[in-house]
Amino acid sequence: MSRRRHVLVPFGTRPEVVKLAPVVAALTGAGHRVSVVDTGQHTDPRMGPELQAALGLVPGHRFTLPADPAERAGALHADAARALRGIGPDLVLALGDTNTVPAYALAARAAGVPFAHLEAGLRSLNPRSVEEVNRRVAAAVAQLHLAPTKRAAAFLADEGVPAERVFVVGNPVIDTLVARGVRRVPVARRAGVLVTAHRPTNVDDPVRLARLVGVVTALAETVGPVTFPVHPRTAARLAETGLGARLEHPGVTLSGPVGHSALVAALASARLAVTDSGGIQEEAAYLGVPVVVLRGSTPRWEGVEAGTTTLAGLADDRAAAAVLAAAAGHTTPEAQERAATVPCPYGDGTTGVQVAAVLADERTDALLALDEPDYTDGRLPW
Repeated sequence: MSRRRHVLVPFGTRPEVVKLAPVVAALTGAGHRVSVVDTGQHTDPRMGPELQAALGLVPGHRFTLPADPAERAGALHADAARALRGIGPDLVLALGDTNTVPAYALAARAAGVPFAHLEAGLRSLNPRSVEEVNRRVAAAVAQLHLAPTKRAAAFLADEGVPAERVFVVGNPVIDTLVARGVRRVPVARRAGVLVTAHRPTNVDDPVRLARLVGVVTALAETVGPVTFPVHPRTAARLAETGLGARLEHPGVTLSGPVGHSALVAALASARLAVTDSGGIQEEAAYLGVPVVVLRGSTPRWEGVEAGTTTLAGLADDRAAAAVLAAAAGHTTPEAQERAATVPCPYGDGTTGVQVAAVLADERTDALLALDEPDYTDGRLPW
């Protein structure tokens, strides 16, 4: 007999919308009851409600967070507790590593409700990364670990997560691309570079931001036209520092945030992506586009292992030069053809269906139980 569960699914950012939309659709299609919560992390309509409507992810509950960072963090956790009380789900399912994830994981634990983590097991091994902390909090709380790849599952195993709690289901961003009929563009029809950058380590430091600006203009001169949809955070920093003027280059096209469909189209038709985004690394792998990651590590090691992704940060001038060297290497004819033929390591577009099946399986009941241990007979847990 299959189970039908009431699942609370919170989201707060654009990547979560893109990835959770097909999962919610699959859960609903399998007969599960789903309560979707917009936690309010993104306030720009181009990053939030418009995308939600386009992908069919309609929240039944929306929260608004205050502007002050400390107050936002407190409100996010308070809202999570209120959501759990008001909705009363059987399970909380959260994706990824934004601040929404630990807030709802801890609220679920406090309410005695089991928690499932989707995109589980990603590890950048960066102790300064807030996202890495969020991922580890999720792992500490979760009863179900829905990992995107075997490598992510291996990280969880190394951390002592029992194998029966880990399910390798792929990454749901591939579900979205498959559902939308997105296909690889032939190498001969590709041109230029797609650049995105939004992480505080890259854009909040004026010195690193200046290196980023230099890299963008150099890419335009050495690889081809650059398309740069500027994240609101990055736009603010460029304006504050006056560095935005240096991007007034005939080979650089700037815009504000673009819709997901437009971003994927730009990525598919580019010869190269230069980014600090995690989701773009996954989408580029599906589209056969090589990537230079503006970071010293990544939670998505599969592309690095395949040779289609290169890590090259902006820590110093030598690192910035490495970005350009990697770009040159990835845009040779041979590298372009190779990237276009490497299979995507992040899933086959069935993640949502697999998650729905795991939750419907009556054997999952035992994994979701939050029973207190009893060692009163003198046994030890080792």
